[in-house]
Amino acid sequence: MISRKLGLLVLAGSLSLSFVTHADAKKRLNKSFVTSEASARSGSHGLASYYTHTGRRTANGERANPAGLTAAHKTLPFGTMVRVTNTRTNRSVVVRINDRGPFVRGRVIDLTPTGARAIGMGGLAPVSLSVVGRS
Repeated sequence: MISRKLGLLVLAGSLSLSFVTHADAKKRLNKSFVTSEASARSGSHGLASYYTHTGRRTANGERANPAGLTAAHKTLPFGTMVRVTNTRTNRSVVVRINDRGPFVRGRVIDLTPTGARAIGMGGLAPVSLSVVGRS
């Protein structure tokens, strides 16, 4: 009888602990999302890459145009204008966010080939981002 009560007590304790843990994880997730968006707005740093998905649909529904000055970002709203500065060459370009990505750790933005050429980028480049406004 005592072992059964002890078992129920342990079960109840572990269930309540799992709910607390889930709630804490959810708070941490929301906080990290807000923090990442705020850091992108105030100026974030990382690696930029470029992509060429000619003709496919972007996340906002328009067709990908490799000649356009557009980019993919994980969290910034579509239509946000972002100044991307290559920290090696100190060249910058303003692009419009119209897609989601990059989904590779350490990368902060994916540019179209035209945007990449504008900042003297060939492959990956260290960049800083600053939000200019909305289109």
